[in-house]
Amino acid sequence: MELNKLTAISPVDGRYRSKTETLSDYFSEFGLIRYRVMVEVEYFIALCKAGISGLSDVSSKQQEELRKIYTGFSTSDAEKVKDIEKVTNHDVKAVEYFVKEQFEELGLDAFKEFIHFGLTSQDINNTATPLSLKDAMETSYYPLLDEVTRELEKLASEWDQIPMLARTHGQPASPTRLGKEIRVFIERLDVQLEQLEEIPIPAKFGGATGNMNAHVVTYPEIDWFAFGEHFVGEVLGLKRSWPTTQIEHYDNLAAMFHAFERINNILLDLSRDIWTYISMDYFKQKIKKGEIGSSAMPHKVNPIDFENAEGNLGMANAIFSHLAAKLPVSRLQRDLSDSTVLRNLGVPLGHTLIAMHSMIKGLGKLIVNEAAIRADLEKNWAVVAEAIQSVLRREEYPKPYEALLELTRTNERVTGETIRTFIENLNISQEVKEELYKIAPWNYTGL
Repeated sequence: MELNKLTAISPVDGRYRSKTETLSDYFSEFGLIRYRVMVEVEYFIALCKAGISGLSDVSSKQQEELRKIYTGFSTSDAEKVKDIEKVTNHDVKAVEYFVKEQFEELGLDAFKEFIHFGLTSQDINNTATPLSLKDAMETSYYPLLDEVTRELEKLASEWDQIPMLARTHGQPASPTRLGKEIRVFIERLDVQLEQLEEIPIPAKFGGATGNMNAHVVTYPEIDWFAFGEHFVGEVLGLKRSWPTTQIEHYDNLAAMFHAFERINNILLDLSRDIWTYISMDYFKQKIKKGEIGSSAMPHKVNPIDFENAEGNLGMANAIFSHLAAKLPVSRLQRDLSDSTVLRNLGVPLGHTLIAMHSMIKGLGKLIVNEAAIRADLEKNWAVVAEAIQSVLRREEYPKPYEALLELTRTNERVTGETIRTFIENLNISQEVKEELYKIAPWNYTGL
């Protein structure tokens, strides 16, 4: 059966392909091969500048021609690599042989044995993969998260002056403002995003067991440590881990996965809150002609965008959690269990993008129902008890908390008239009474 959106096993590549296809350039098999080719080519060019006898003969023009091997990398090129892999049964060696073939076509046969010189597969994998993650974050992840935040900021500004009953433990609590409650999520996202951006994107580069043994024994006069630092840091734009075993320790990568998880948890928390507000009728949703909310109940307009976001955020975090727990653990100088796991890096990011697209769509459909919000405030005059007893404390009124406790901790509904009668019977000055009369659920909102 031909692979397409309808036959794909994963919904990331099937049903939700339109939401995730931007990640294909980075985390598909094609993307991984292209990044491996890029590292091999850039490594060879770096060797040309390292002072190795003979390699200095490769001109700048020839180096630019070499870069076209990966800048113009095509699906047919990737298929050639996969054909080579059928023989080698080794994916990175297949890339090396492919690049050597390209050297032959460019008339650079004399230099092709310096391709992959002194390296092991993980010098390629542990630079290509973080490089693809870095690029995917810059082109897909950060812009979409910024779009979510901008949508939240827009709504928060629109709703800044809308007083709303707060709910703690699900019970009526001191009133707040709708816009402020949205700003809580914006601030949380900003803080976690800043922490994510501060984590260096790590890469391993050091030969078979991390010591650059082959480099040192062949050209002992070259400062290979400085070479590795420059190549990873300046050429690739990553942070080199040193010392290492054969593989990257993945600790910083795990920290990134945990940061992704925390951001996703904030979005999940927001999804559930908005879902709850919709169920409380605080929000209506824009209706699109032709759409159906329920196959059985024609009246329903379900909060499906926030439910979709919640589900995909959960899927993403389950995988991020496994990646963060598994990758830093490797037997002795390396076992191969990291390789197959790391191939799934694009999957949690795919689910994250699906969730953010759903959230943006859902936020764009919200219509605030100020009448319902105001009605909820009207029904809960008991929440001003905190305000009244606080002012009474200021006035040194005896046992103010207990006085309000007796008034409000009852199954009887507390109304505005109940509160007014209580104030009238207080043994305080008329001036303070007038101050208390002005307090209402819709103006007792603090900062």
